[in-house]
This record gives sequence, C-alpha cells and structure tokens, in this order.
Amino acid sequence: MAIRTEALTKKFGKITAVDSLNLEVEEGEIFGLLGPNGAGKTTLISMLCTIMKPTSGRAWVGGFDIVKEPSKVRKSIGIVFQQPSVDDLLTGRENLAMHNLLFGVPKAIRKQRIDEVLSLVNLEKRADDLVNTYSGGMRRRLELARGIMHHPKILFLDEPTLGLDPQTREHIWEYIQELAKKECMTVMLTTHYMEEAEQLCDRVAIIDYGKIVVLDSPQTLKSQIAGDIIKLKQKRPDVESIKKLDYVKKVEEKEGLLYITVRDASRHLQDLLTHTGTIDFVEVRSGTLNDVFLHFTGREIREAEAEGGFWERVMKK
Repeated sequence: MAIRTEALTKKFGKITAVDSLNLEVEEGEIFGLLGPNGAGKTTLISMLCTIMKPTSGRAWVGGFDIVKEPSKVRKSIGIVFQQPSVDDLLTGRENLAMHNLLFGVPKAIRKQRIDEVLSLVNLEKRADDLVNTYSGGMRRRLELARGIMHHPKILFLDEPTLGLDPQTREHIWEYIQELAKKECMTVMLTTHYMEEAEQLCDRVAIIDYGKIVVLDSPQTLKSQIAGDIIKLKQKRPDVESIKKLDYVKKVEEKEGLLYITVRDASRHLQDLLTHTGTIDFVEVRSGTLNDVFLHFTGREIREAEAEGGFWERVMKK
C-alpha cells in the first residue's frame, strides 16, 4: 500500500479541516482528490507530506509513519505545490542541480538525472535559460521534473494545472501519465478540473467538510450516480408520471426546461418520450464527473475556510 490513513484528523481551532479520514491508495495508482474550496484537500496532502502534523489519527506514506518517520517519508516523495516554487533567478538546469544536492542524489549520476527529466518534460532546449523567461506552462513542467528527479515512490500534485490554458493543461496531463508509467510512481493529485480527474485518475475521492463522501473510479461514479441526462421542453409536462418510471433517477424543472436523469438513455429514450407527449425540443448527453461532484457537494461555490491560503502562509515563512 502506497498511502494509508487511519482516522486522520486536523483541526484549526474550532474548525475541523480533515475529519477522521480513512483512505488507502495502491502502489502505481493515479489517485484524485476532488472537493470544494475548504473541503480539506490541501490540508490532507500537507499532512501526508509531513509539512503539517495531524491533530490525531495516523498515516503511512511509502510504508513510513508520517509523525514518527518524517525524514524517511520526505525522501520517498516528490511534491509539486499549488504556488510556483522554482527560483526565477536560476536557470532550469541550476534549479534541478540544487534539488539534486538537497535530496542527496549521488554525484556520479546527477547530470544523468537532470538530462533524463529535462528530456521527459521537453525542456532540453531551454534548460540553460533563466526561469524568469519561462512561460507558466514551462515552469509547471520544470516543477514536475524537479519533483521526480530523485525517483520518488510517490508524487503529490496540488492543483498541478491551476491557471494554465487548456492546451498547456492537456500537455501537462500527458506528462503526468508518462511520468507515472515510466517511473512506476504512485500519484496523488488535487484538482478543480473534472476533465482532468476523468482523464488522469484510476480512482477519485470526493471530499467535503473533511470527509470522503464517495470513492471509486470515474467511470463507475458516472454510471452509478450521474447516469445520462435528457433535456427537453414541453408545455405541460407530467413530472409526477415521469418520476415513477423505474429507469428515471431524478427530474428537475429549470427555466422552462425539464432535466431528466436516467439509466442508459440509448435504451430508454423512446419509451420516455411516449410518456412526455408533444415536445418542442430534446437533447441527450452522458453524465459527467461534474454531475457526480454537484450531486454530492451541491451547486453553491464555497469560500475556502480552514485551508484557505495555506500555501501562501507556508511560502512566506
């Protein structure tokens, strides 16, 4: 088991950011943490990385206890923070060289390791340029390279593509998948992008108010929770009759439209339309992980609570 927690808890005064959390992440797995602002994602990762001590409970990362063996945990992990953490006044290569020294990479293989990771993230041609000339996507790729250069068993990524344009995000996703495969690493990431979780993760956990509310593969969650969504417009819909159909999971009326969540729309659409009478408009789409997320956490946008600004506070110290 790469990561395991038992009743892991973190409190900030009266606020419980992580609440008796039990979790197991397999070796070689890409595992996603999803949740609203203030749900506890960053706090959880900061404890697993030994940056913050838990209030109670236990956790093991790479087989090492995060409280009793923090130095062993740190040697076995790589981290890419939410906030930029590479040195602007150094070149890309110099940043990696400094990281080599900090993690005690043997001198005989330092150059080889630097060349390997630069190639992996496609930064060989810009390796000797100052980082302050890099684009946001290039900096993110450099941080990924730095995070895996000492061959960690486990890589933590806290919002790895936050603020990047869609094209750059796609490239970063490709790098993460390639890194996990080539380096045989376990990856735990937090993200606000549902498509990122769908494309990258073997399993995802949705966290709200410090607790895991659901955990499974994106495909299973979509099929079991989200279903397919049929949007239609009808003058006088018989909502109660539609709700009684055994394949209908949910019916909502919004702005003159009817949103009907069903199991397997391709199989049941024709029958459903026989129960709706004359319609002016119909549209069918498959459920998404975003639908699952909204199902468990609601539609409101919450402000960050206990963990808000955590990395900003860390970086200022």
